[in-house]
Amino acid sequence: MQKLLLPGMFILIWMIGGCLNSSGSSDQNHSSSNAKYIENKGSDTIVNLALAWAEEYQKNHQEVRISVTGGGSGTGIAALINGTVDIANASRKMKSEEYENAQDNGIEPHEFIIAKDAIAVIVNHANPIEQLTLQQISNIYSGKIKNWKELGGQDLPIVLLSRETNSGTHVYFLEEVLRMGDKNNTTLFSRDTLLLSSSEGISSEIRLNPNAIGYDGLGYVTPDLKVIAIAKDPGDKYILPTPETVINNTYPIARDLYMYTNGEPTGTTKEYLNWIFTTEAQNIVSELGFVPIVNP
Repeated sequence: MQKLLLPGMFILIWMIGGCLNSSGSSDQNHSSSNAKYIENKGSDTIVNLALAWAEEYQKNHQEVRISVTGGGSGTGIAALINGTVDIANASRKMKSEEYENAQDNGIEPHEFIIAKDAIAVIVNHANPIEQLTLQQISNIYSGKIKNWKELGGQDLPIVLLSRETNSGTHVYFLEEVLRMGDKNNTTLFSRDTLLLSSSEGISSEIRLNPNAIGYDGLGYVTPDLKVIAIAKDPGDKYILPTPETVINNTYPIARDLYMYTNGEPTGTTKEYLNWIFTTEAQNIVSELGFVPIVNP
């Protein structure tokens, strides 16, 4: 499965414009006064997909300029609340307080599910651990389990890697894994957890550190990372994250990916979002390792 991985240790900003046509020469057919702009910001999980979509869309819509910016789901949602973005990308649902803040600011968030994803728990290939339960992962990340030997591995300390707190993936992992989906559970990440700014950062550290454990969206997992099979409860079958196990709801850490607009989109933004749900656009979802919501 082909995956597009772009450097992501910092906020990704890519203005994909129509300054050049397909031959690389200046495009004289569209003046800047006729350009149509879409500002798209948010989730680092989605950013590579959003970049690929924008690039492909503009091949046939050279009058459209799409600016794609990462920075985390929280960044995108904050921009939507402040009215400074056309589309906010998020790897988690907006929270009730975020909706309230938006409405207080005259913004009416409108939600689109644009793809599906699995969060893969990953370790170095030198680590002998093959499978874990959700409770064991919760105990690892909360600091209750500190050594791999407690799980049948080597007598080595566990190095915890996580996305930073502004990440929607961080929030989802906290709520659905550490807290096991229990709204009354107040479990927190261990203070020893290293917070990294990107999915690529976690992957890079896993490759270098045989003691580390991390998590990434399925589209960021490469063969040089070892993926852990997960069981929801002790005694359940251990399941690896794949598009198939996401679709059939057997993998326990799967989620929807979102785009939010201010109310029902109109004009250029509506046309772009309509295209995202076409087979052409959903094929790109599959190519990047995520799970389409429209069968390609």
